[in-house]
Amino acid sequence: MDAVEHDLTAAQWQRLTSLWEGCAYCGRTGTPVQKDCVLPISRGGRYTVTNVVPSCRSCNAGKCNLEVTAWMRRKRLDERRFLLRHAEICALIGSDNE
Repeated sequence: MDAVEHDLTAAQWQRLTSLWEGCAYCGRTGTPVQKDCVLPISRGGRYTVTNVVPSCRSCNAGKCNLEVTAWMRRKRLDERRFLLRHAEICALIGSDNE
């Protein structure tokens, strides 16, 4: 993990949690969230603003290092909602940096 460049700032994390308003995967609100890499570190992911989402402890532990869409299908979570919202938030974050 030390060999991988991670550039997620505290301000970016705060913005992500504000935009998602809860767990990015299941939508749960009112519980603490953790940083989860959409593409796991073990599969080449990094802690970057476009690869990290807020996740409740249950989803974070359940997803572990699995591929996100296959895991969401298996858990019967709304994969389409997640992917559309993730793209929307990445676009918003991108426009913040312009």
